[in-house]
Amino acid sequence: MASTSSSIVFDDIFTIDAIDKDGKKFDRVSRLYARSKNYDMDLTLDYNIELFPISNEDTFAMALASSLSRDGGAPTADGEEDKDRDVWRPDGKGRRGLEEDFDYVMYGKVYKFDTGSSDVVTAYASFGGLLLSITGSYRHLTNVVLGDPVYVLLRK
Repeated sequence: MASTSSSIVFDDIFTIDAIDKDGKKFDRVSRLYARSKNYDMDLTLDYNIELFPISNEDTFAMALASSLSRDGGAPTADGEEDKDRDVWRPDGKGRRGLEEDFDYVMYGKVYKFDTGSSDVVTAYASFGGLLLSITGSYRHLTNVVLGDPVYVLLRK
């Protein structure tokens, strides 16, 4: 999983089990259902099919991050937090962040956290109406915090 100095709070490789298994509801949006290889997590994710075309049984890497900063927004030498921590500039003038390593990035908020049986939990996030739910052991989702902003980063 992610190191403590990184802004990545969860990462794993997923294999798609199904896409739009309940039927397609929108023209440019699909819902994928996937299972992770390392942590046995179940993922449901809405995504834009034009920006991130992917097929059934494909594998992809997914990361959840608290910011796009590579150093996790660590304090500077004088003890102040980095003011450019959450800056992203499409004109290329900003510092290069985690988005450079991924094909598809969304920004949203963790809005719900359910505890299930024993040590199984589900975290829910919304990215402007596109939804994510990830279910599995609470040990792998300890850094995902209710109410916090979150980036989802995907790479084929």
